[in-house]
Formats: sequence, C-alpha cells, structure tokens
Amino acid sequence: MTDERTRSGRGEPTLTVALEQIDVSVGAVDLNRETALNRTRAAFTAGADLVVLPELAISGYVVDPGLAREVAEPVDGPTAAEFIAVAREFDSLVAYGFCELAGDDLFNTVVVVDGSGPVLHYRKLHLFDLEKTAYAPGDLGLPVADTAVGRIGVCICYDLRFVEVLRAMSLRGAELVLAPAAWVGGFDRTVPATGSTRHVDSVLAQANLDQVAVVAVSQVAGAARGGPATLGGSVACDAYGELLAGPLSRTAADCALIEVDLDAVRASRVRGERIRPREDRRTDVYALTYGGDAW
Repeated sequence: MTDERTRSGRGEPTLTVALEQIDVSVGAVDLNRETALNRTRAAFTAGADLVVLPELAISGYVVDPGLAREVAEPVDGPTAAEFIAVAREFDSLVAYGFCELAGDDLFNTVVVVDGSGPVLHYRKLHLFDLEKTAYAPGDLGLPVADTAVGRIGVCICYDLRFVEVLRAMSLRGAELVLAPAAWVGGFDRTVPATGSTRHVDSVLAQANLDQVAVVAVSQVAGAARGGPATLGGSVACDAYGELLAGPLSRTAADCALIEVDLDAVRASRVRGERIRPREDRRTDVYALTYGGDAW
C-alpha cells in the first residue's frame, strides 16, 4: 500500500474491500488455489485493503464425505502459507473458505489472514443440507476481532438465515461482517433467474436492523464444475442496508471494489434524536446471550 493510504485501524475510517466471486471446480485444490491467489493479487494491486473470497473457495463446494477428506487440509496447511505470504507482500488481509481437517473432524471453514497469520478462524455453525453428511458443526463460536481494517466478524452462507448471527456479532462491536458463501436454491420457494435472490434480501434487511456493513461473496456456476448450481449474485452493503456493490453476475466469475466508511457504520447506530435502535432494545423483556454474556 502507498504511504498515504492508511487503513481504518491505523487512523483512517475508510477501507477498500474486494469482492472476488470465483467459479471453482469441486476437488481441484491446486487449480482453485491458483485462481484464488491470482485474483487476490490482482485485487491488492488495484488497491484493496481486504479481499473476500467465497465459501470453500479452495476445495470447491465439496459435500461428498470421501472427497472432502481427500481435499481437506489443516488451518496451517499449504493454502494458509500461500495467502499469508501474499497478504504480507501487500500489507493487507484476505478471507478465504476451505475444507479444514482438525484431528479426525472436517469443518467448513473460513479464515482471515494478514501477513503474520490468521486473525480470525471460523467454522460454519449452521450446516446446510448435504453439508451435514461431510462436516462437523462449527465449534469456535462467532468470532469478532479487531484487525488493521477495523472490527470484523465472520459467518458463512446459511448462517445468514439465522437472525441471531448478525445480531450477536453487531452487539459485540463488529463493524463489518464477512460472509463467504456458495448460495444455492432450496431454502426459498423460488429463485429468480436474474438479479437479486432472497439471500440478498436477507442480507440487506439484517444489515440495516443490526447497523453493520456486510460483504457476502458467493461461488458461481458450480454446476458446470462438478458441484451444485451456485447462484453468484454477491453483494456488499452499508449499515443502512444500502448496496455498495452487486448483485454481481449470476452466471460467471465477477468482482467489485468498494469503499466501506467505518465512521458511517458507527454513526448508523443513531438514526435520530429519539431513534437509537441499540438503546431502544427492551432488555428488561428479552435478551440475546452469547458466551455467558447477555445483551
């Protein structure tokens, strides 16, 4: 990064985020990793402080238990080494999804790394459909961490359909939530052929209600690569649920570069002199609990 471009965690309220919606092949780890690294490097060169890749970007959307075990790697495996190196080269961060091997268990995992190593490690809590045959349910909670680009939370795809997820991260101070995905049909009654899907409707509504910016990056066109018909349509929005980018292509690899104003995210928590959604919560009537704490 150039000297004049300091990031949010270093005194600058705005960060540049790259949405890298890629078309990956199921089980083709080396090819997918090369694609993801090339796209990451290009995004950093274009000025990104943070690159977000899809769910299971390295393995492809693997739900066959045998194949998942073949392509799995530990969190400190070869993929991590490659992404940490490129993050170090550009003094930036990258979030990517892969099939994680931990002991005898497999997890649908996303890590966020900088040049020194992982800064967030998340295992998908809510497994969707056939994922339940291949992966163990996540056991690391919903991590939120202060990074060089602000306070970030992570979830994956189906997690977004559970309203407690974004609410729990936002109440714990997340300013930006990253949601790598492999959006498919099956939850909603219908899926539009073009434009926004109901996945996007959910993201925009919850970002507004929880006053948190969201970047949701999906795989695309997986049916042509040995996987399900992933829907693409990746989006980013601000803390009012207003689109910053997308929906990206529904049929092909695509990308976008956006600016996230973290001062505006923080300001969104007050909507008017007497409209303060966090203070207006009736915690005498209800509460959200996480890790023994309640809000």
